[in-house]
Amino acid sequence: MWLHITVQGHGLSGLGPIHWKQLQWLRRIANLVLTVFSVKTLIDRSCFETIDDTSPEFNNFAAILEQILSHRLKGQITWFGYESPRSFWDYIRVACRKVSHNCICSIENMENVGSSRAKGRAWIRVALMEKHLSEYISTALRDFKTTRRFYDDGAIVLGEEANMLAGMLLGLNAIDFSFCLKGEGLDGSYPAVIDYTPYLKFTQSSDSISSDEEELRTLGSSGSEGSTPENIGPPFITDENSWYNKCKRVEQKYRLALEQKGYLEELVRLRENQLSESVSQNKLLLQRIEDMDLAHKMEKEQLEYIIVELQDQL
Repeated sequence: MWLHITVQGHGLSGLGPIHWKQLQWLRRIANLVLTVFSVKTLIDRSCFETIDDTSPEFNNFAAILEQILSHRLKGQITWFGYESPRSFWDYIRVACRKVSHNCICSIENMENVGSSRAKGRAWIRVALMEKHLSEYISTALRDFKTTRRFYDDGAIVLGEEANMLAGMLLGLNAIDFSFCLKGEGLDGSYPAVIDYTPYLKFTQSSDSISSDEEELRTLGSSGSEGSTPENIGPPFITDENSWYNKCKRVEQKYRLALEQKGYLEELVRLRENQLSESVSQNKLLLQRIEDMDLAHKMEKEQLEYIIVELQDQL
């Protein structure tokens, strides 16, 4: 699968300028496409080895996510009127306070992590190990007021495409990550660098459990009536390699089913949390309305009493 980004109209080779909004749109789409690829490569790699700080697939994913969360991030205005740069951690620690059992305080109190950028990188790792990264991102994006306060117009997190980001990250909850929070990856003195080489031509290995061909075959055969054992292949296979390939396909389907099961369970859990949060907010609003009605009645009674007293005095 080749990744091509084509701009209709004028190009970048001197034929004419591209509008600023077009460039911003292209950048948002490119980052989201890279996120899809990085998540898919992470899931593929996790089938064969444990994902840790030495994994190039993880380093690419963390760099892409860091760039998305840092895109058009507003600076902080000092007392002298200067604008000092911010890290995406400044936004996350404010927007994700409402996440139940969050790790914000733990990251803030880490002794070996000093800079704001390093704390943001530590948060990505802890959230992945806790399998709550998607929940953190969705909670932060729902707090639109805080997001607008931290980001300028045209930021990726302010675009309509940002709503897909949390859904993309749900698949990572099926992976068991193992990170060391004292490594060089948390060094905040240098910016994150993305290696685009694996995505210029994105291919999947034949052993990948998430291959597009296998997914399409699974989806296409799930409701078809012709998926009978007679149509799968010959009843007797004597070739040892054919038996091995058949067992490999069965194993791939089994792992794929486990992946889908974990994804659906996590999706149900997320929706249940959102539902319970909405119910609690609804109860708070109803209680607030009742309190306001009661206060209004008391004020009305007090005003009526004052009016009666004034009339008596007159």
